[in-house]
Amino acid sequence: MRKTITINLGGTVFAIDEDAYELLRVYLDRIENHFPDEEEKGEIMSDIEARIAELLAQGQSSAARPVTLKDIEYVIGVMGNPEDIAENAGGDENGGGADAGAGSYTAGGSRRIYRDIDHRVLGGVCSGIAAYWNVDVVWIRIIFVILTLGMLSGVLIYLILWLVVPPAVTTAQKLEMRGEPVNISNIGRAVKEEFENVKKNLKI
Repeated sequence: MRKTITINLGGTVFAIDEDAYELLRVYLDRIENHFPDEEEKGEIMSDIEARIAELLAQGQSSAARPVTLKDIEYVIGVMGNPEDIAENAGGDENGGGADAGAGSYTAGGSRRIYRDIDHRVLGGVCSGIAAYWNVDVVWIRIIFVILTLGMLSGVLIYLILWLVVPPAVTTAQKLEMRGEPVNISNIGRAVKEEFENVKKNLKI
């Protein structure tokens, strides 16, 4: 008989086997210890926990099935180890080689369209499309201006996209918007870059 524990991870409640919980706890402790003096550690850990919760939710065939040791091992394979962060500059961007048979998870790296509210002029639609297609945002804005001057359809299209396309709020969403794998290395780098940008803006 296995003991099952209930945990709250990234705002989502999971039932998890005791051995899986112990592995997850040790893994999160290792990540947290990797950023001992970083002021952005709290946000990094929050984003990492949210991403792990998303992966676990994707892999669960039913809400009643507890998270197993195999699930946590797969998540670690997707997210990578904290020791790999320094080596990732020249290594595999996909977060490690995970066993594809562990569940119906998404390993990361696929693009999703969001509104880029960090670089917006109005709603972040143009900057989000530019990030998704990896093109200069100026070209997207020129297209909308031409459409607007032509038949005013640019305004309508923009408003519709503003309503239906979600904003990229979390670090994971911002990475997905650019098609970058959502793993420990990229989350840590992205959060650090955000903190540096804030510091630069405060100095101006």
